[in-house]
This record gives sequence, C-alpha cells and structure tokens, in this order.
Amino acid sequence: MTHLLTLPTLLLALAACVASTTVSAHGDVTPQAVDTTGLPALGKEWRAENPFRANEPAVKIGTSAYNQNCARCHGLEAISGGIAPDLRKLDNECATQKDAAKKAACVKEIDEFFLTTVRQGRTRNGAVYMPPFEGVMNQEAIWAIKAYLETRRDKPL
Repeated sequence: MTHLLTLPTLLLALAACVASTTVSAHGDVTPQAVDTTGLPALGKEWRAENPFRANEPAVKIGTSAYNQNCARCHGLEAISGGIAPDLRKLDNECATQKDAAKKAACVKEIDEFFLTTVRQGRTRNGAVYMPPFEGVMNQEAIWAIKAYLETRRDKPL
C-alpha cells in the first residue's frame, strides 16, 4: 500500500524537524565547574574589579571556562550569533573615554556589572535568559572569564 503525503502533512513534518533541532541547538546549558588550579586564591570576599586583567594563566583558564559555559549562547570566541549579547562590546564605552579617571570608573562599573550578571544570572518575566553561576564557579573562574573577554574586545582600552 502506497501512502502519499499531502502538502500540509509534509509541511507540518518539516516544521517539526526544524523546531526539534532549534530547541536542542544550545546543547547542555548546565553550568560546568572550572578548574582554576594555578591561579592565586582570591578569598571569600568578592572583588569589585578584575584582579586577573592581562594575566596570561587567567586568560588561558578563562578561555576554557568561556568555551564550556558561555560560548553556546554568547558565541565562539565571544562573537555572538544574536542569541545573547556580544561580549566583545561589553566595555566599548570605556574605550572611548578620554579622561583617565572617567575611564577607570567606567572599567570598574563594567566589572561590577559583569560580576553581578554572572553570579546572579538574568531572568525576565520569569524566563531564565542566563543561569546564575554563583555556587558553580568561584570568583577566580569568573574573573578569568572576564580576563579572556578583555582579550576579545572590539575596541582596545
């Protein structure tokens, strides 16, 4: 017995296939622990500014941590595909500051924003847009990711 698919049935089947690949496109979004062996311990008090800025071992660890935890939404090499913010542009406002004191204040503010966002995650109208990473990653891992992102920025500081 031969079955002929009608056009509406075929379109419905095609839509289901596309939807199923879109839903699983991000893969496992469960936060992954990061091995920070080799980085100095920062203690229990959270730092307000990135203590690992331009620290090569931290950049290396941050690259791996970013790829494990952030790339599926923020893009490989921090180049967003449009799902989440492009983190290369995170501190572009600071890069355009001419006044040294204003630039330093801007960098500190962006560091605080980054830390708060990563620790607490982001939700809107009850939907989780970014999971909280506090308790999964220590501050050494979070600041190492920021050190990596600073090597990927769109405009030099």
